[in-house]
Amino acid sequence: MPNGTLFLIPVPLADDAAAKTFTPYLVDTINHIKEYIVENEKTARRFLKEAGLKTPQSELVIHDYGKHARGASIKPYFIGLQSGKDVGLMSEAGCPGVADPGAEIVAEAHKRGIKVVPLAGPSSILLALMASGFNGQSFAFQGYLPIDKIERSKRIRELEGLSDRLNQTQIFIETPFRNNPLLEEILRTGHPKTKLCIASNLTAADEFVQTKTIAEWQTQVPDLHKKPTIFIISRSV
Repeated sequence: MPNGTLFLIPVPLADDAAAKTFTPYLVDTINHIKEYIVENEKTARRFLKEAGLKTPQSELVIHDYGKHARGASIKPYFIGLQSGKDVGLMSEAGCPGVADPGAEIVAEAHKRGIKVVPLAGPSSILLALMASGFNGQSFAFQGYLPIDKIERSKRIRELEGLSDRLNQTQIFIETPFRNNPLLEEILRTGHPKTKLCIASNLTAADEFVQTKTIAEWQTQVPDLHKKPTIFIISRSV
């Protein structure tokens, strides 16, 4: 029996942004699939309901690979796929596999010869880059910066150097409750002429995206506490 297909299903970035991100193909796909691998079961079930799922949720098979399941075997996730069933993979928000532990599942699918199909949907990283005005021909996503203040400050200077030397846009994130300390460190460490784009609560009603120099940001510092935010710096002239 041929393997099923692993569909990578993007989830809206904000609670009130569902209608902005659903596509007819996505809705058709979720109404075809009966098995899911998800980062957060509660979020996934809410998303499926909002997206127009017609299958009773009691009939779904949902594997939770959230924090409490990390380190456990992922072999059970592939039983359905290898028996010919199509399965959906969902992050808690945004695109699965991008800044997301679902990448491990995608990698295993390739090892097992399972077809992987990514669906169109919201990526906070790309949305922020699009709105930044920075170089979209050469950019790097750096993930999380160090928590240690000394190491974090050193890393910020390293990213400025990379941007200047390579004319490369540098993108990074932080856990939302640590956004303000990170921003303070960027404004303290960065060169006054370095450009910084702050993209917060993307696709939500209170979406905030602005690009300024660090010197300009120092005169009016936004409160980013507990707001999902993408930080982007550029040293290009």
